[in-house]
Amino acid sequence: MPKKSKTLCVDDLRHAEYYGMQEIFDELYQKSQNGEVFNNLLDLILSKDNILLAYRNIKANKGSYTAGTDNKNITDIGGRTPDEVIQKVRFIVTGSEHGYRPKPVRRKDIPKPNGKTRPLGIPCIWDRLIQQCIKQILEPICEAKFSNNSYGFRPNRSVEHAMNRTYTMLQMMNLHYVIEFDIKGFFDNVNHSKLIRQIWALGIHDKSLIYIIKRILTAPIRMPDNSTVIPDKGTPQGGIISPLLANIVLNELDWWVSSQWEENPIAVSRGRERIIGKTKVFDKSHGYRLMKNTDMKEMHIIRYADDFRIFCRTKEDAVRTKEAVAKWIEDRLRLEVSPEKTRIVNTRKRWSEFLGFKIRVRLKHHKYVVQSAICDKKVEIEREKLVEQAKNIAKPREKRSCLAEIQLFNSMVLGIQNYYQLATCISLDCRDFHRRIMTVLTNRLNTETGCMLLREGGTATEAEKERFGNSKMIRYVAGIDQMIYPIAYIKNKIPMAKRSAVCSYTADGRAIIHSNLQLNPFVLKGLREDTSNRHSTEYHDCKLSLFSAQKGKCAISGDEFTNATDIVAWLKTPKYMGGFERYKNMTLIHKRYLILLEKLPQAELKAYLKSLNVTKKMLGKINSLRERAGLLAII
Repeated sequence: MPKKSKTLCVDDLRHAEYYGMQEIFDELYQKSQNGEVFNNLLDLILSKDNILLAYRNIKANKGSYTAGTDNKNITDIGGRTPDEVIQKVRFIVTGSEHGYRPKPVRRKDIPKPNGKTRPLGIPCIWDRLIQQCIKQILEPICEAKFSNNSYGFRPNRSVEHAMNRTYTMLQMMNLHYVIEFDIKGFFDNVNHSKLIRQIWALGIHDKSLIYIIKRILTAPIRMPDNSTVIPDKGTPQGGIISPLLANIVLNELDWWVSSQWEENPIAVSRGRERIIGKTKVFDKSHGYRLMKNTDMKEMHIIRYADDFRIFCRTKEDAVRTKEAVAKWIEDRLRLEVSPEKTRIVNTRKRWSEFLGFKIRVRLKHHKYVVQSAICDKKVEIEREKLVEQAKNIAKPREKRSCLAEIQLFNSMVLGIQNYYQLATCISLDCRDFHRRIMTVLTNRLNTETGCMLLREGGTATEAEKERFGNSKMIRYVAGIDQMIYPIAYIKNKIPMAKRSAVCSYTADGRAIIHSNLQLNPFVLKGLREDTSNRHSTEYHDCKLSLFSAQKGKCAISGDEFTNATDIVAWLKTPKYMGGFERYKNMTLIHKRYLILLEKLPQAELKAYLKSLNVTKKMLGKINSLRERAGLLAII
């Protein structure tokens, strides 16, 4: 019997399928790759499905419950009907005689480890919804034009891919001179005029959309002292569209650096296609060999948002490249490079820092290999946080239980391990953390009757057994059925490379990471288009999720739905009993079974059971729903 293939799911791609937008995104991506221009994107941005998809995407973000200057959050949108939401978005963007005018952005200063603060701009929730609508349409267009050397805030790219590329540069390509660049206050100093020209250069020629983007960039900022500032440069950190705009700004830098070596015309003209494994690649090695006999500077860039490094083979190349790139950034992007923080590092002698890691190469068996660890600043910060939380376990804070403090500590441990496991020396760093934590716990949980820190004493979930089951460092607090995760029980993970074939905007590229819905498209479309004014946007969105979760089948009979009009979203706890239109309180059933969930005499209900051929198993499900609704079971 053939093995059943594993179902893969990427949330953003699944959401686009629910709302029928994936084909539109694919088409935009293909047109952008072909060099076409886009003159009428606003209609797509303000389309019904795109607006409802934007709601779906931002409600999953915890930040959607953070209020802006109007003191409203995502529940204000979710509680309205879909038609009300669509009409309001369209009115805000195009309905006013003055055009789109975003409400003031709330400024919040986030403390940094060095004592300074990072300014965060929190737009109002309706403005965030509009930014998400714009981002969804612009992203496939931009992705077709972005460089492969950019890894931050892009679909299917991550810190892991950036670290893999960094290790490759240092260990495989022997590019040991790293230029660490720092742009002074990048997000606060982006030149608006330059950004608009860069958007135009990507083929986005919709003047109405560009006007809206200008308004987003110049939205008033409400400062902590209630004064209002109108910015003439920068993009607000905290805005949904800001990371995309930042990538547009620095995409020009990516391509300019690449044009000096990787994408140099000499290399491209002498390149040829080859098959390596199962992947087709364009091999430019012959061109690179010719270029090494010239005075050209070899340089390679790796960028994650505004944090980027350039790798060179010799110190002379690095010095010349540093001067050339700094001048180019100042002249072309009108941004200032910090001379104090920009430096050249010989990784054979010193550590270079990137994305929270410190990296160098060391000689091993006549070959330089990568050695990496958590950078010193991050070590101090993470250790201090863990030790502080360990103290909270020994003496829980007011209104918090010991169990809650352990769970918070465990989430911190998983966060550190999952991010920093890419470091080759992660076990050494985490061993130091573990010693400090265990000293705190042992000392503070030691009582006159004995130590409350035990080696055994609780159960573990399957996931905990798989991850920590073989560790001898597991500890429990007496009377608490929750293990304290051992941070030192961690092994280095080799970072995986970005798979060039993966792409969210082509059918073949998606198939590698995502399985398409195996549902009746006719029913899904009918369900999507049924935006009844009787129910909220949240209710409408949950219906689509449930249809997928129930595999297009009735929760009572298990029969497949053949028509959207037959589907009823039943509230397990009715509104009159305090139930809400939320995913966990809903289930999809066939309308024929509604009669069995009404308050009727037993004789009538039994007659309906017989006419509907209800089995014993189905009756159990019906009675469960009746009990939740405060009705008597059918006997």
